[in-house]
Amino acid sequence: MAFDWLQTPIFSGLGAIESWLESERDHLALWLPVMLGVGIAFWFALPDQTGWIYVIAGGLALALLGAFGRGQRLGQALLWSGLMLTLGCALVWARADMKAHPVLARPMMATVEGRLESVDLRPAQGKVRLVVAPSVVIPAAAPAVIPARAGSQDLTLIRITAKLDQVPDGVAKGTALSLRARLSPPQHAALPGGYDFARAAWFAGLGATGIALGPVKAEGGAVVPGLRARLSAHVRAQVEGSPGGIAAAFASGDRGGISVEDEEAMRDSGLTHLLSISGLHITAVIAAAMFLSLRLLALSPTLALRWPLLTVSAGVGALVGVGYTLLTGAEVPTVRSCIAALLVLGGMALGREALTLRLVATGALIILILWPESLVGASFQLSFAAITAIVAFHENRRVKAWLAHHEEGSIARFGRTLAGLLATGLVVELALAPIALFHFHKSGLYGALANMVAIPWTTFVVMPLEALALLFDAVELGAPFWWLCGHAIGLLLWLAHKVAAWPGAVASLPAIPASAYALMLGGGFWMLLWTQRPRWLGALPFATGALWALSLPPPDILITGDGRHMAVRATDGRMALLRERAGDFVRSALADRAGEEDEDIPPLDTAPNARCGPDMCLADVSRSNVRWRVGATRSAQLLPWRELVALCPQLDLIVSDRRLPPGCAPRGLKLDRPALAQTGGLAITLGDPVRIEHVLQAGDAHPWAQTPPVRHPREGGNP
Repeated sequence: MAFDWLQTPIFSGLGAIESWLESERDHLALWLPVMLGVGIAFWFALPDQTGWIYVIAGGLALALLGAFGRGQRLGQALLWSGLMLTLGCALVWARADMKAHPVLARPMMATVEGRLESVDLRPAQGKVRLVVAPSVVIPAAAPAVIPARAGSQDLTLIRITAKLDQVPDGVAKGTALSLRARLSPPQHAALPGGYDFARAAWFAGLGATGIALGPVKAEGGAVVPGLRARLSAHVRAQVEGSPGGIAAAFASGDRGGISVEDEEAMRDSGLTHLLSISGLHITAVIAAAMFLSLRLLALSPTLALRWPLLTVSAGVGALVGVGYTLLTGAEVPTVRSCIAALLVLGGMALGREALTLRLVATGALIILILWPESLVGASFQLSFAAITAIVAFHENRRVKAWLAHHEEGSIARFGRTLAGLLATGLVVELALAPIALFHFHKSGLYGALANMVAIPWTTFVVMPLEALALLFDAVELGAPFWWLCGHAIGLLLWLAHKVAAWPGAVASLPAIPASAYALMLGGGFWMLLWTQRPRWLGALPFATGALWALSLPPPDILITGDGRHMAVRATDGRMALLRERAGDFVRSALADRAGEEDEDIPPLDTAPNARCGPDMCLADVSRSNVRWRVGATRSAQLLPWRELVALCPQLDLIVSDRRLPPGCAPRGLKLDRPALAQTGGLAITLGDPVRIEHVLQAGDAHPWAQTPPVRHPREGGNP
């Protein structure tokens, strides 16, 4: 017999909560994927097995507590919340263990022989990425090594980047390859708060990455490229430059032909979501298939009178959607969008409302069960936050009444529709801004305005023109449509560059603490998923997290995990770079983490608070009456031992990409190669107290953290 603990005097104050949950009973199920995600997030956030076991035990305790009041709404909510919390943590833990595979321990030169698993052509960058399943890896100075996955006969995958002219034409999945490469373990984030490729590589089965050192040899007979590769090549041959790359992205999901400048403009203008096959593209393709099939079937009076044509057209749309998903590579974001679309089609076939929060929650639940690691990816968070915000906004009864059909003139109707689009865009931008700032440290401010034009233009002009061009290519009459399609995409790029160039188009934030980000997400979900007045209580944690993030000062010193690159804050407030010849990736990572809008960071030589020579720089960095004297090596030349040992006690921080002598003892931190191998990249914010963040955490038991961090390839060199 259930113990009715909610009726005792001690819990009489919970009656109001019970009444509120009863009024929200239709929305309780929406919290199932949220609590599943909380369990997954706890596993990623907590460092070791002890914490993970506590989460699982806490979830079971919560479920047990709810079981005593299972006859009440609150009891049911606690029961299912506890079960989902436990399931989420256990599920991702098991998933990580199932993905176990060997990871390269240290950089090395090697000859790799194996079969090609995938090809990612990037003609705009002059590169190609090859994922190889090796049959043998022969190090330059050791016997052959065959790295097998733990518990299976499969081989660890290796991702190798090569120049286009190093790879023979016609390579495709299944091609036997042989090449020499410099291999490294998958890299951890270069700086705190950056993208952790080692984590993504663990779940993708990658055991090493590399750079080809010479031509790639294709062995055996020719392999016919897959349909996706042939389609991409065909589209790029019809439309030149970045417009062709965007057209190929729409047709096959291949983004390799888009120039870096155009991709940055799309990102800064809030239009980058158009480049990845997601809900917009899946919806457009399915809607077109349904429209055409419905019109064609309705031409037959017999079918129109006797068959449920809407259900039939929904089935046709589902088949086309699945085919388009497979054609474009079946990446997780595309599969996620396809699952959501299939749920909508199923609801339509059953006569239900086409798109509701319940369908969105069901899609999220399926994705998190199949791919729990996708929760921490920006793609999952952005897509589901956007669709949740849109559906919740349009389910609001006041918004429904405002956007409903009115007896009014065409101008007023157009104005109401335009206002609805703008309001929807603003809601989406508000929902996505914290996510973009957390993952990328940047967020476009004019995305709502740009998308008002770009989304209809892409959906009703660009994609139909491309579909017609591909259709008429069957009879070699597609050239006029390709010409129109290229110019339509050119207008889309023009819009992106114009919006990206507006003053204040991009908001930058150095970093959002994970706890502040969790407060904003929790408050946002609370406001979106409830309908009654208590929903606005979510504004408090959302505002608290936002104020917390905005109040943190930017870092004063940034150091990459290999010790080669450092940026310090100059007296004018801008960051200055230790090595002027740093690559674009390093410059971008340092600028983003520092909250700099301009990635063109000046060299430290020009900073008034620094003195630099060919082999070393010294700088004085001050903030809030805290002053640090910093030294850093910046060449491969050895420094005079006696002078270096005498200099170290005068420094608060010394940084080097090699081992410093034991006699070098600074007042504060000594960050040479051995020390950075333990900490990874660092972000230091001066003040009272000094705040130091680092990438690698002591005692981190996540499997990708057990692999050694990437060390500088100059192994065995002089310190």
